[in-house]
Amino acid sequence: MTTEVRVPSLGESITEATVVNWQRQTGDAVVTDEMLCELETDKVTIEVTASTDGVLGDIVASEGSTVEVGALLTTISADTVTTERKDASSADHPTKNAEPSSDRIEIRVPTLGESVTEATIASWSKAVGDTVSQDEILCELETDKVSVEVPSPTAGQLVEILASEGEAVAVSAKLAVIALTDPTPASLSTPATSDHGTAVSSRDTGSTAVEIGVKDAPAAVRAMANAGLSPQHVTGSGRDGRIMKDDVSKAIEALTHSTSPDAEANATAQPVAAEDAHREERVKMSRLRQTIARRLKEAQNTAAILTTYNEVDMGTVMELRNAYKEQFEKKHQVRLGFMSFFSKACCHALKEVPEVNAEIDRTDIVYKNYVHMGIATGTPQGLVVPVIRNADSLSFAEIEKAIAEKGRKAREGKLSLSEMQGGTFTISNGGVYGSLMSSPILNPPQSGVLGMHKIQERPMVINGEITVRPMMYLALSYDHRIVDGQGAVTFLVRVKEALEDPRRLLLDL
Repeated sequence: MTTEVRVPSLGESITEATVVNWQRQTGDAVVTDEMLCELETDKVTIEVTASTDGVLGDIVASEGSTVEVGALLTTISADTVTTERKDASSADHPTKNAEPSSDRIEIRVPTLGESVTEATIASWSKAVGDTVSQDEILCELETDKVSVEVPSPTAGQLVEILASEGEAVAVSAKLAVIALTDPTPASLSTPATSDHGTAVSSRDTGSTAVEIGVKDAPAAVRAMANAGLSPQHVTGSGRDGRIMKDDVSKAIEALTHSTSPDAEANATAQPVAAEDAHREERVKMSRLRQTIARRLKEAQNTAAILTTYNEVDMGTVMELRNAYKEQFEKKHQVRLGFMSFFSKACCHALKEVPEVNAEIDRTDIVYKNYVHMGIATGTPQGLVVPVIRNADSLSFAEIEKAIAEKGRKAREGKLSLSEMQGGTFTISNGGVYGSLMSSPILNPPQSGVLGMHKIQERPMVINGEITVRPMMYLALSYDHRIVDGQGAVTFLVRVKEALEDPRRLLLDL
């Protein structure tokens, strides 16, 4: 039987990779989970392993070639492998080829949601050798949308960690191993070794004391070997000082800079730079923050964003809210806020101007005959937009309950991917932070976003008299490719009218 080895999924928006090197050649005997080759994208390095025992067939993609997702790399013939080779390989790779026994449990990357194929190890809560309880959190994974906690399925002892902090891992990849019965596994009684089998020495003291469990990333080990660098010359950024591939690149760059012709000329500036560096803090951007940055920039580069403004007298809504908020909360067990009024007003206006609730799909315009309302929510990790589905058919109380629930889950980092997908229109309330006026950016592929702002008393002329009224500036940013100026202005006027006279919502006027 012949098994094909193809390029695996490389992550959202990544369609190709480069073959860095082959660890096995045509005719070599391989065993399950043994690394065959290494692929590299502009974001991560991925190891391709054997899915079965056998003999490696012809290598289709040579080192240095670019391959697309799903492309054939090689084949494995499963009927010609020898027992001797399998046994030898198992000895060479005891970690990767160990089959889970009855007293060991493998911890793998869980399903992360639709279209999400990989995550980054944000942090490990436990270290090798630690005793863990059932449901105790082992590590936290971070995708470009949510953070996922990985709990222990059973009580035992953590005996192996196979992915370091900062590493990218694919769905179903092995993360760790928990021993159920053996309190002193062999892996803890022997010195930790690097990829080439030598003991890992203490880099801080220069002694030969073994640092149990500290293992540099395989890609980093290879990069140091290629560059002729010693681990003592590289500062590790991973857990417990583990050296990552990025750390090697930085060390090489620093070494190159220090020996360049310009280095002497810059020597006088180094004391100043060093002094400033002590007052700086460098923090790696989270995947969520990177995605926010990418999507906002994509929106500016793709859509023809234009913003129109208006102002609304919030007096009537405030009076209505003050008159009924206690009864409302007593009956519905949720507070009556302004967001339900704005959601209702937007749903009302979208019926008249449906293009604001539509999206462009290549050369088609897709009109949505429903409103999935996105509510932009600020969290310590960044901006997220949970979606209230079918907001146009919900009551004030149902909208307020949905907003309260989504907001709580957003702050706790417990929003699922499905709760942030499928929005057709978004409301962003910068007023909670004191913003008086702003131009919100579209949330692609949506064509409209309403910006709410701070309520501020201003003198207004009403029926020829000057009076002080609680006013709010409104901003509608829209995609001018699909929404004309007339439609945008009409939409904002309808929102203003519905808020200044909420009876219009009851009468559908």
